[in-house]
Amino acid sequence: MVKAVVGEETQLQLAEDRLSQSSLPAQVGLVIGKLSSILDRGFVFDLVPTPQNDAGEPACSVLEPAKDNRKKGSKAKSRTSDSSSSLVIDKDWVAEHARQTVKGVAEAASFSEDDLDERLLIHICYSPRRWTCRNCKLSSNITSSSLRPCDFKMGRVLTSLQTFKCFYNFDLRLPIYQEKTSKSQTLSDVLHNGISIYAKELRGAKAIMDGNLVVNDGICTTDGLHEVELLLPFMRDIYIEACSQKDVVGVVNFTGSVCSFAFLNSKEPISQAIADIKDDIIRSLQSRLDIICDETDEDLGPTDNGIREASNDSSSEKPVSQLVLNSLRKNCNLSLPGRVFVPWLAGTFISDYIQSSETLEVLKDHCVELMSMEAPSDASTILEPEEEALRVTTGSFWDVVVPYTSATNSSQEKNREITSTESSQKTINSTNVNFIAAVFFLLLSVLAGYMLVRKS
Repeated sequence: MVKAVVGEETQLQLAEDRLSQSSLPAQVGLVIGKLSSILDRGFVFDLVPTPQNDAGEPACSVLEPAKDNRKKGSKAKSRTSDSSSSLVIDKDWVAEHARQTVKGVAEAASFSEDDLDERLLIHICYSPRRWTCRNCKLSSNITSSSLRPCDFKMGRVLTSLQTFKCFYNFDLRLPIYQEKTSKSQTLSDVLHNGISIYAKELRGAKAIMDGNLVVNDGICTTDGLHEVELLLPFMRDIYIEACSQKDVVGVVNFTGSVCSFAFLNSKEPISQAIADIKDDIIRSLQSRLDIICDETDEDLGPTDNGIREASNDSSSEKPVSQLVLNSLRKNCNLSLPGRVFVPWLAGTFISDYIQSSETLEVLKDHCVELMSMEAPSDASTILEPEEEALRVTTGSFWDVVVPYTSATNSSQEKNREITSTESSQKTINSTNVNFIAAVFFLLLSVLAGYMLVRKS
């Protein structure tokens, strides 16, 4: 359990001033920060207010008590409850804001297997001005009794963070099975399942930091940007293995490169940064897929965002993510959104995603709506490390089997050629041996005859 929380004093003071100057009676928003299970501490970077909903209404409001026009004989308890104000929160809208921000913030809450099952709740009172911090477990019903108080203070948090960067290349080949042996598989189903399986393999990867293998839970003592490389063990060729299965009708090829940042408190071990990077890579893959799935109004014709479908049949009426791959007879190519990093606070970044048809101008609206911040005026400060978009391609049965069969036949022909060559070589070698033996015996006979004539 998190026992103490430290908030970035510069940002929280700005949030406090904003709240005190606001004309709204109440506001709700998100706590951006990090929980450390190793240190049993929480770190708060900033407080981000939830924007107005699509109808232009605030995410929370205070309802004043209705006028009591009832008779004097009404119960005192009813009068008491009616005379108090109530706080109404649009929970769905706040949850949507949180979902979008988790995609956006590079240092969002981790979802790894050993993630802390708790979150922070911060309450700021206007009068008297007072900060209260409590934590709660997500697995339990959140009530007033389940909110546990924890120590809260302000200090310097962001300036003490250490930065780690990783550029990771991946190549996933996911089989498409016959509809008779499995339920209808959409592109979204195959990718979600493949990413989940790959996440388990990635968490077991070894890491190299600044050229040195990470072998312990030591603390990083040097400043500056630290380069991280992830190493996966050599695995069998899943593509060939998938093609050899009789119930496979195709393969989804998911390839690309992901850039990831992690920010670590100076007292946390390096292994925590490695774990954060692994989680961020998987989260980034899932987030891009979620963006594609949310765009249900897209067609499969030639578009500017890199999505196209090779056929004009009835399947073109469906969104790309909902294509049933079991029955798809044509290839499908898909480009996923690219990742960009917008400078935020004290050397940290906001992560966002843009389609290939979009420009960096769309980031301005995202920054204002999701993070309540102004986008940088200088576009050159925005990082675009991923030069190529992540690609998803599907191959039909014949695209999969024919190359495999050709490779097998070619291999067999090569084996026959080698065998024939070896057989011919053996014949030639045998002939050469016989010839040499005959010459040897001839010379031996001549020598023997010469010796006999000389004696006589």
